[in-house]
Amino acid sequence: MILTKFTNAWASWLSFAFLLPFGGAQGKDFRVLHSFALKDGIHPYASLIRDKNGSLYGTNSAAGSQGYGTVFRVAPDGTLSVLYAFKGGANDGAAPAAAVLKDNTGNLYGTTIAGGANSQGTVFRLAPDGTETVLHNFGAGTDGRSPYAVLIADKKGRLYGTTAFGGANDSGTVFRLTPGGKETVLHSFDGDDGANPFAGLTKAASGSFYGTTNSGGEFGRGTVFKMDSHGTVTVIHSFAGGSTDGAGPYGALAIDSEGNLYGTTYQGGSARDTGTVFKIAPDGTETVLYAFSTANDGAYPDLVRPLLDDAGNIYGTTGAGGMSGNGIVFKIDANGVETILHDFGGSGDGASPYSGLIADTKGHLYGTAFSGGAAGFGNVFRLNE
Repeated sequence: MILTKFTNAWASWLSFAFLLPFGGAQGKDFRVLHSFALKDGIHPYASLIRDKNGSLYGTNSAAGSQGYGTVFRVAPDGTLSVLYAFKGGANDGAAPAAAVLKDNTGNLYGTTIAGGANSQGTVFRLAPDGTETVLHNFGAGTDGRSPYAVLIADKKGRLYGTTAFGGANDSGTVFRLTPGGKETVLHSFDGDDGANPFAGLTKAASGSFYGTTNSGGEFGRGTVFKMDSHGTVTVIHSFAGGSTDGAGPYGALAIDSEGNLYGTTYQGGSARDTGTVFKIAPDGTETVLYAFSTANDGAYPDLVRPLLDDAGNIYGTTGAGGMSGNGIVFKIDANGVETILHDFGGSGDGASPYSGLIADTKGHLYGTAFSGGAAGFGNVFRLNE
């Protein structure tokens, strides 16, 4: 994802590099930067962010000193620091599944899918000195619950995100949160306009928000939607599944300078029903760019926001498939031709990369594996194509 193309997708706050400035990843090697142990937190669902010094930040969904997941930093030399260990219970969140958002003063913002006053998840802020503040507890009344998605922010410091469940119809919500923690539910999904958004939002230069829902829509297989600043949602595409369309997207969208949207679906496509990569033009026309299908190909791309470069290549991961069934890192060129950049083996190099990739200024790709690695609890990796 080129920063010049996608600043609005992540908000002007972001102070980490998420770049492929030379048209693609460079070199050829794979390196495990850190394999997680119980004390670190284990099983990362989320992608990473990277600061100007080369440190990586992320979350682990479980374990850590309190048993409920962690926020961590990995230094360029691979040294891991646990920045915060979630305590769970009524006063703290538990089980973070999303990446964190970093502001210009070093605060990190994120979500947890559980814990908090109503046991339905939280939004938190983590200060540079390690002090955590729960900004919002989900699950009261017609509020949303279980936020799996990364947050984005506007110039006023307001946070935007989604919840996979809850809301007026228990089909999920889009919410906005002020810096002081006041929440507004901008939209409650009703099934017809989609249901169960697991992915975060993408903001276009026009100010419109774009996202995906995992189910609902015309065929019940999920949607791509557009939302204006007042919370009015328009369905751009309803996934039909089957051999000609994707189904069940879990991941967020990328947007290019021409307004084309890119995403992945967990199912649908070809005869294997193991997922797709798709493009939606500004006029709403959807094209399946690639369907995961061959015997040794990847399968089931999960919480993946595609990473784009200037040459029109798309980078991502699948949580399964490949030679060992442990997932892959892939590149799809502008002609729809796929190259497998790495095939995960499980024990040493990791397994089940559920999240998307980020890149540094040299074109190195970074990501997380949910399991595998030295202790079987997942890892942080770097890849050069």
